[in-house]
Amino acid sequence: MLWNYLTPYAPEQQAQSALISAGSVAVEQNDNWISFEPAVVQGAAVIFYPGALVSPEAYSPLAKSIAEAGHPFYIAKMPLNLAVTKGDAAAEIIRVHPKLSFVMGGHSLGGVMASRYAAEHAEQLQGVFFLASYPDEKGSLKGTTLSVLSLLGTEDQVIDMKSYRAGRSLLPDNTLYYSVEGGNHAQFGSYGVQKGDGTPEISEEEQQQLTKSAMLDWLSNLK
Repeated sequence: MLWNYLTPYAPEQQAQSALISAGSVAVEQNDNWISFEPAVVQGAAVIFYPGALVSPEAYSPLAKSIAEAGHPFYIAKMPLNLAVTKGDAAAEIIRVHPKLSFVMGGHSLGGVMASRYAAEHAEQLQGVFFLASYPDEKGSLKGTTLSVLSLLGTEDQVIDMKSYRAGRSLLPDNTLYYSVEGGNHAQFGSYGVQKGDGTPEISEEEQQQLTKSAMLDWLSNLK
């Protein structure tokens, strides 16, 4: 019964396709992360924590599109597909890539856990991003100089809005908030319909294109 409860949302076909190296991006996997590395690095690298019970592969279309713009992208693999089980997953990624500068963030629960790591290790990072997510008290970034980006779909019915609103008080005053018009919770990844989510008014491809554009604008303005 527990195993049924912990069954993750699987990647859809477009996510599987994005796991194949193509063009300027080399895709590789090890036991701890999936890497999307551009032939020429043109900015900060990205560490990504998946949402709860979502296969890391489900975020490969977004990862690859950002890597194509010159930003190495590393999706952390979590035990049981729960970021809460390995909140320090970023540490090893940073350690083995000493020449790169980093931002980190995540989707849903992944963003909560990413902000906790960032709060403890702000000196290792340039910024933090949240996709349908927010910090909790342990992940407060209020006292840091990190650049922060927060994206939320207007049709998201999964996120706890009370916690989201409370989380805004834990972010720097210059945090950038971006409303994804017509977007929902699940379409930040490519894993199909999530239970309890709102009906999107835009396609998954459109939502991820808007997400990519917002992230690239933010990444290009990092100090």
